[in-house]
Amino acid sequence: MRLITWNCQGAFRKKADIILTQIPDILVVQECEHPDKLVFSSTTKRPNDFLWFGDNKHKGLGIFSYSDFRFQLLDRHNEDIKIISPISVTGGQLDFTLFAIWANNRNDPDGQYIEQVWKAINHYDQLLNCERTILTGDFNSNKIWDRVNRVGNHSAVVEKLAEKNIFSVYHKLLNQEQGKENHPTFFLQRNKDKPYHIDYCFASAELYDKVINIEIGTYENWIAHSDHTPLILNIDL
Repeated sequence: MRLITWNCQGAFRKKADIILTQIPDILVVQECEHPDKLVFSSTTKRPNDFLWFGDNKHKGLGIFSYSDFRFQLLDRHNEDIKIISPISVTGGQLDFTLFAIWANNRNDPDGQYIEQVWKAINHYDQLLNCERTILTGDFNSNKIWDRVNRVGNHSAVVEKLAEKNIFSVYHKLLNQEQGKENHPTFFLQRNKDKPYHIDYCFASAELYDKVINIEIGTYENWIAHSDHTPLILNIDL
């Protein structure tokens, strides 16, 4: 399975062909238009299944299947936690739970970014006990922005997930330290001199053991299309 998460910085209808050259089985796209606005070119490959979440028709969260995988939003979905969607993924050799993430809730006084992930992993605590779980997307967060006295900062999220045997694939596989990543996924204002690592894929132990590799797109290859680069996970299912 080839799983890709990418914040496309809007206008996904014009950029789909670019990310599809990476041949995803499952594609999670942040800042993706509402389905009513997703008018692709006649040559763009169509997904076999698709979910979308958001309040802004110009920028939401899209999850696409370009394989036999099928999606179903779980009943425990809390739409007040934005935008973090628990999805049952079936149709492959192994079923699993996917949390598709674009941590961005400007109306939450408790915090709009990592605090949304913190709320999610507490609200969905029982779901995180599943043997096969993936959380992936734009967390809008890094340890460097931890506020020590803030409940639910980045480090607290990482630690709570670790208690469930769920780990960042990039950090574990490449022996990277949180807050000191060698591979940025975001360039503020598309400036190469303002790099940050804010996109992640966390996987439970059973799935992590099946990971073949993880790839992160480069500035040079992706900056013409977005301020984010894609994170690509290959798992032998």
